[in-house]
Amino acid sequence: MKEVRRRLSQVSLIITVLLVLSYLPNCCYSESYSSSYQLLDKPNGSKCYRLNVTVQKSLYEYYTEKSHKLNSNNDFAKFVTPYALKPIADSLWEIYTDDEDYANGVLMIVHQIPYETTTSAKYPVETIAENKGDCDPFSCVAASIIKAGGLDVVLLYYEDKAHMNVGVSLSHTPHDARSQACYITYNNIKYYIVECTGGNWRDGWRVGECPDDLEHAPVQVITLENCEQSAPGQVSASYKTLTTSTISLTISPTYLIEKGTVTLYGQLSPTLQNRTITIYVKVNNLPWTILGTATTDSGGKFTYAWNTETAGICYIRASWSGDDDHAGADSPTRTVTILSIFFVSLLGIAVILVCVGMVAFFMSRQAQQETPEPQPPEITS
Repeated sequence: MKEVRRRLSQVSLIITVLLVLSYLPNCCYSESYSSSYQLLDKPNGSKCYRLNVTVQKSLYEYYTEKSHKLNSNNDFAKFVTPYALKPIADSLWEIYTDDEDYANGVLMIVHQIPYETTTSAKYPVETIAENKGDCDPFSCVAASIIKAGGLDVVLLYYEDKAHMNVGVSLSHTPHDARSQACYITYNNIKYYIVECTGGNWRDGWRVGECPDDLEHAPVQVITLENCEQSAPGQVSASYKTLTTSTISLTISPTYLIEKGTVTLYGQLSPTLQNRTITIYVKVNNLPWTILGTATTDSGGKFTYAWNTETAGICYIRASWSGDDDHAGADSPTRTVTILSIFFVSLLGIAVILVCVGMVAFFMSRQAQQETPEPQPPEITS
């Protein structure tokens, strides 16, 4: 009987938690992180552009919750994310026709990010959203954009100097370097030095220029075969102000038993067809992961069927990366409670026990009422 009471108290606690959750707001509106970078058509050029870059919160949180562990220096390659930054690369090729000018444009971008010492490696999306970093985050941003632009690039790590920069292979010797162009040779390829620190976007380091203390320092070449090959989304990048977009998300049902199916549907505004919508899910306290993708129809609507596997409290949101005309958007975060089969079985047993107990109680009361009270013995004379 004591074990039954303990089980009933556990069930009561779970029911109380679920009731509290049902009264909590079922949405959390997301935000985005925006930065602007100035670019010249050439070093010391006269024509200036302003590139607007936006990072959706869903993409930022996806990277902040990924593993940042480094088992060796070669693991820095996984922090190079070309696909996520490809819109920046595409924007640079709109104003540059030469690979040296392109690489110098990348340097102008990273030289505008404030320098602040970091304690761990960072993914480029984190560095852009947080708008700060040091040599290795800057180098990963630069390498990501350069690789996304189709150039051969490597990371260069100077262990004795605790420093990192980038090497890029060009079609010609750098023309704009203000000193003899520095390079390292690896696999018979010349990689010209790309120094990402400095903080001076107009007159800072150019491709081929190298700090004096690094010119003869031992260097490890980190190739990028193991860089990230795909990503759930991309940053938005444009030289014009992007039009705001929104995305809705509705989920049905919001309570179900594991192995059941949840239907997600929503709409992108403005109405755009054939746009890829990324669905993120966070189960309990685990990191955000990609649930899947959906494509908008002619009305900008999308649907996605999720066959659940794991019980728990699940948070779901939809995201769109944007395009050349529109900023990306995140939906509100929705909550789904998935009950385990064991919990439902336990709840059913508890209900049955409660019902049996109540029936037994009322039957006992009724039996007491129907039993005639004993009469006192009659006294005869």
